[in-house]
Amino acid sequence: MVVFVQGAIRLLFDHDNTGLFGWLGGDFTVTLAAHLALVAMGVVLTGWSHSRAKALGRRK
Repeated sequence: MVVFVQGAIRLLFDHDNTGLFGWLGGDFTVTLAAHLALVAMGVVLTGWSHSRAKALGRRK
């Protein structure tokens, strides 16, 4: 998640620096959407894993 947040921030400042998504071949909007979709997936998975750890008694 952190990698894609960093990539999205970098892309906002330098529209031509596509980073990991250079192979997509899309413009700024496509690349930013890909970064944000992966950030959202990371947030959801982090929340899910935290809830699961809480249910198992590993987190308070």
